[in-house]
Amino acid sequence: MRDETNNTGGVGRRDALKVMAAAAVVPMLPDAAAAASAPVRREPLPLLDEQQRPVKRKGPRGTPSDPVLQVAKADWPMKLSLRELTTLGALCDMIIPADDKSPSASAVGAPGYINEWASRPGGDASLVRVRGGLAWLDRESQSRFGTRFHLATTAQRTQICDEICYLPKAKPEHQFAAQFFDTIRDQTATAFYTTPSGWKDLGYIGNVAIPKFEGPNAAVRKQIGLG
Repeated sequence: MRDETNNTGGVGRRDALKVMAAAAVVPMLPDAAAAASAPVRREPLPLLDEQQRPVKRKGPRGTPSDPVLQVAKADWPMKLSLRELTTLGALCDMIIPADDKSPSASAVGAPGYINEWASRPGGDASLVRVRGGLAWLDRESQSRFGTRFHLATTAQRTQICDEICYLPKAKPEHQFAAQFFDTIRDQTATAFYTTPSGWKDLGYIGNVAIPKFEGPNAAVRKQIGLG
């Protein structure tokens, strides 16, 4: 799973994620120029009144009609435990590891994003799938290698991920785990590619003014019959 190429023609795994993520999340991206300086905080601190009592949060939640994902606020409690988030972070980084161009998924807050998504009101089915899958990963790693998933070696984690990363080929006993992996892969890509680091990895620059538009280059004009 960690290998940056797949076995269907050498396409980079990060490149494949870019294609899926670009189609799914680019229409929701905020103006890069306006949001570039926004703080990246996936897990907002509790808001308290003078008596240290919780205050209900107000503000955008990153919907398509108000897609300020970097400053989105959730007014519901986060339900994943620290243990679960540790395992989740290791899995997110197997899906999008750091490279020489951009950081890993966990470094830009993917686990916190997934925690908020799975903890949302009405998201009980998502929470059950995420929690069940994380527990499965740790049990599988403990059974095979005598250690939790995040403490296993990269090769050991890859061995587990390779068996659940493609649902149509997953063994019958791994179907639930493969569905879980599909969910985390989608949510990790969404989390990563809606951050400035993800935009940079995609080459997305947002609605940035340019002094002059020169039109398509000669190669493009020739391709569309105008050259």
